[in-house]
Amino acid sequence: MSSLETKELEFARQIRRALDESTATIAPAAVDRLAAARRAALARKKPETASAPAFVPAFAGAAAGSAMPGGLPQPDHPARRRSPLRRFALAWPLAALVVSLIGIAYWEDQQRTAELADIDAAMLSDDLPLNAYLDHGFNAYLSRAH
Repeated sequence: MSSLETKELEFARQIRRALDESTATIAPAAVDRLAAARRAALARKKPETASAPAFVPAFAGAAAGSAMPGGLPQPDHPARRRSPLRRFALAWPLAALVVSLIGIAYWEDQQRTAELADIDAAMLSDDLPLNAYLDHGFNAYLSRAH
């Protein structure tokens, strides 16, 4: 424990001791009224609902409108269950991203294939024999010439 926690615990003990000592000086009629007031307050107290913490992304509650004012969802409330259309509305951006990535990969593959086809066509239509392209000195000459 840190020294701050130790000081806080000691302070709490001192307050409890002071309150315990001062209750001995309260008149019995006042003690009875305080006890009756406590019982009345406990009788009017609303039962607390226990809720387990749940992981919810920060944007999910805002997008679906399913968050309480405090930011915690109400998953077991029957009026708040998501319809299939709402689930699709939450999932479509992810699906669109996946489709876009697949489309980009396909387009890049087609571009690369077209570039290789252009290089092959240029090599085959050239007057030089194919063995010239295998010579390292000739490759160095081509890289300096272009």
